[in-house]
Amino acid sequence: MIDKTWGTAAEAVADIPDGASLAVGGFGLSGNPIALIEALLAQGTSDLSIVSNNCGVDDWGLGILLNAKRIRKMTSSYVGENKEFERQFLSGELELELTPQGTLAEKLRAGGSGIAAFYTQTGVGTQVAEGGLPRRYAADGSVAVASSVKDVRSFDVSGAPRDYVLEEAIVTDFALVHALKGDRHGNLVFNKAARNFNPLAAMAGRVCIAQVEELVEPGELEPDSIHLPGIYVHRIVEVGSDIEKRIERRTVSASQAASREMPEGA
Repeated sequence: MIDKTWGTAAEAVADIPDGASLAVGGFGLSGNPIALIEALLAQGTSDLSIVSNNCGVDDWGLGILLNAKRIRKMTSSYVGENKEFERQFLSGELELELTPQGTLAEKLRAGGSGIAAFYTQTGVGTQVAEGGLPRRYAADGSVAVASSVKDVRSFDVSGAPRDYVLEEAIVTDFALVHALKGDRHGNLVFNKAARNFNPLAAMAGRVCIAQVEELVEPGELEPDSIHLPGIYVHRIVEVGSDIEKRIERRTVSASQAASREMPEGA
């Protein structure tokens, strides 16, 4: 029987070398593979090129690798909520390939599906297509590396010509993802919003490492409930349901806040 389980997160990431490229699941702080990220931090791996929607916050998620100066380049769609990210990027210490969110998702999916590139309308008429978007700054604040011009072609859609920009797929050396449940074959089930970029990141990695809150035996997962088939997953580590999970911002509506402040019986 195929058994893809590994004993610990440290063992599962032990062969990720300096300079590796990683696709990492998560959206904000939801669905972050934090046990795998912490194991990677502990073993000292550096010079990483990471593809992820964002880079966590200063003290959690991918932010802990960033603070330790382990990341050379980020390919992301959102870079807010992290002051150290801003500092490193503007000082020239970090390279950033800023990518529209839907395009980033499709680049990962395409990479996992064997599709080399695709055309999309997103980014046409902007620096995404025309080039010149800063990717790395010099120490003096000038642009040291800028994005290049991308191919733009016109296609007839619904009887009218429209411009589309060519986007290349993403394939990485490794992928790190978080799931609610998984079996020993690597089939994964995600929990609600924590699904986010995790399946797409898993697809794009040549070697996918998944941390799961609960490990079950093959056959226990209802086939129709499986979100990602085990063909995309190569290693699986059980981390338990009590693993730390953070909420980026706790908010309530103004009306809810007001109702909570009203005296009883008012």
